[in-house]
Amino acid sequence: MACRSASARRLLSSATTTTSSFSLPLSRSISRNPRVLSFLLAARNFHGTPTRSTDGVFHGLTDSRSRLPWIEAFRRQQQGKNVALGDGAPEERDLTPKKMSDSYHRVVLPLGRDPSLSDTYINSSGHIRLGTVFMDLDALSGIVVYKHTGPGLTTVTAALDRITIAHPLTDICDLEYSGQVTYASGRSSMEITCNVARARAEGEPSRPDDVLLTCTFTMVALDPATKRPTNVPRLLCSTPHEEAIFRAGEAKALAKREVAKTSLLETEPNDPESALIHKIWLRQLAYHDPSDTQHRQPANVIAMARTALSTASIMQPQYRNRHQTMIFGGFHLKQTFELAFCAAASFAHARPTFISADPCTFRNPVPVGSVLYLTATVVYTDPPLLDADGTEPVQKDPKAPLTRLHVRVDSKVRDVEHGHAKPTGQFNYTFSVPRDVRVLPHTYQEFMMYVDARRRVQAGDAQDRRDRVGRVEAGNLTE
Repeated sequence: MACRSASARRLLSSATTTTSSFSLPLSRSISRNPRVLSFLLAARNFHGTPTRSTDGVFHGLTDSRSRLPWIEAFRRQQQGKNVALGDGAPEERDLTPKKMSDSYHRVVLPLGRDPSLSDTYINSSGHIRLGTVFMDLDALSGIVVYKHTGPGLTTVTAALDRITIAHPLTDICDLEYSGQVTYASGRSSMEITCNVARARAEGEPSRPDDVLLTCTFTMVALDPATKRPTNVPRLLCSTPHEEAIFRAGEAKALAKREVAKTSLLETEPNDPESALIHKIWLRQLAYHDPSDTQHRQPANVIAMARTALSTASIMQPQYRNRHQTMIFGGFHLKQTFELAFCAAASFAHARPTFISADPCTFRNPVPVGSVLYLTATVVYTDPPLLDADGTEPVQKDPKAPLTRLHVRVDSKVRDVEHGHAKPTGQFNYTFSVPRDVRVLPHTYQEFMMYVDARRRVQAGDAQDRRDRVGRVEAGNLTE
């Protein structure tokens, strides 16, 4: 109690000192007014580090648009106003086609020169904190898409198509974030390609092995009044290289539509997949058959249900996006990645190394004030429990085993009263661990998750083979 009283006396002393710059009668008036005094006390800084205008996102990734204070956004929301419209949304928008270079944006993160950034970007083991980098990349894609669309629109992250590691980061250095719109047909969706590379000195040319990772986001433009998709400027290609990039984006958009047609939500597993499910089910029965002494469940075979990790958290205003009442997609992405990392570590009892983020979808926005539920599950391992022919695969080097883990994070949101729930997305990450571990599905739902993950891993491997130049899958990289 004495400590608390001493603290209060120091604060009051400080407040009195603050009022000393006023005239003596005014100083006495302030000191006797509890409301004014409490305001002065609240205005004190209780931290030694400088205040930051963003929470976790590098300040160089904030654009020139002024951010509405939360209390003002809350008042407008309570009054039934459309907060996303703002005060000066134009009635007509310019849909003149734009060049790729018009949306190009580059920012240098001075990680090597500014040690204070290590609190945000370096984790406890001295590696780059990839979740924070992913959050920055989503912020970068927002700036890029704003350059392409102009004001008067609401843009949301619809999907993260893929993040792949190009070259391992062996030391802490300045990083260069860059991105541009690489596909826009004039409809509502756009593809934004972002790179993270080792930053070179001014005037020094970059090299292909400087690129650390690449990713592509799909952003969708919405009318702020109707919340419906709306058209955006078409992309112009100025060089044969840009034309090739545009065609590649177009091909990916068509491929995603074809993949959606064969989704397990639309069709049943194919014949080879059904046969594999049956073989795994038979092996599951053999593990529990007392008379079958030949097959006993090994210690490194773990039931899928036992791999699940879950979190629940309230969504606070500090994590909101530019549209004021919804949570920033990069924060959502960071939360899912770090939970997936924890699930992989818990499953393998080893430190995971990130390989790739496979196609992830943002299905519904996350409102400020809602409760976000995340569940991470290890749904596939490579080598798997059984190959397609029913044989048990073995490690290439039993003395130095290496297993790829595919972790799926399911996300849903509820209002605080828990009266309504919505799925908000599915996020898929692949890690490697220096252990020989296998996951075993039991229920039909788990088998579908297993098959879906197996398809994603095979599709990712096929894409890696196509993009082999400058892309590697392993490496003692980041977490």
